[in-house]
Amino acid sequence: MIEASSKTQARPTVRPGFRLGTISWGNWALGTHALLVYLFLYVPIAVLVLFSFTQDQFGTRWTGFTFDWYARLFSNDRLMGAALNTLYVALASTVASTVLGTLLAMAMERTRFRARPAVDGLLYLPIVIPEIVMALSLLAFFAFFFDIIEFVTGATLRRSLTTVTLAHIAFSISFVVVVVRTSLKNFDMRLEEAAADLGANGWKTFWRITFPLILPGIIGGALLAFTLSLDDFIISLFLSGPGTSLLPVEVYGRVKRAITPEINAISTLMLMLSMTLVFLSQVLQRRR
Repeated sequence: MIEASSKTQARPTVRPGFRLGTISWGNWALGTHALLVYLFLYVPIAVLVLFSFTQDQFGTRWTGFTFDWYARLFSNDRLMGAALNTLYVALASTVASTVLGTLLAMAMERTRFRARPAVDGLLYLPIVIPEIVMALSLLAFFAFFFDIIEFVTGATLRRSLTTVTLAHIAFSISFVVVVVRTSLKNFDMRLEEAAADLGANGWKTFWRITFPLILPGIIGGALLAFTLSLDDFIISLFLSGPGTSLLPVEVYGRVKRAITPEINAISTLMLMLSMTLVFLSQVLQRRR
């Protein structure tokens, strides 16, 4: 009896999903499915990056390695102008949406008022509604606003980089609020109380206690807003006026005519910049 019980206790336990050291059919199927999904998502991107270095002028065949298309890209005044306009809009909208979004996030977390659930729902609305609906609503708003200005003052306003920047601020604020509020959820209020007990006023408490602790969330929200503004196409297409060239719209217009390795090169650069910003955003959000 003692020998039998000892043998029973010495029997190796089998982890769920495994059969004596071999992977079960369920785990094998799940791993295969995940591999196929990742291949479906990232193989086209890898092909795009690869064919940005081909010598073929149409970018459809691999005929040799070259950096000529990147050199031509930086000597293309129209594409470089569109890139500078896009960076200007992204930087301006990021600064404004980060400041406004941070203040709004603190107001939503630190105060209680009757309309708080309604405001909370409105904050998530730009995130959940389709972007085409957001673009159409902003276009109708600016058209109505410009008509009022023309009727009152006689001045004629047109869509420009300013309208695109204001539109990007409108939809970026919600993303900044969501990210910053995560930094404020588990904020230890005793630190601010200790600062107040030591004689610090509200302004000093914010800059020396609150702001440094939520800074990773603020930077993460700013990087996310910058990435969204940099990659936006639909809102930029609807709200950019004549003569206003933005990089996503310019790339779309060139793709309709022909796909060249020059377009692959600018798309690769945009991809690298977006991936870098998203990676930095994730790293900074996890620092807490």
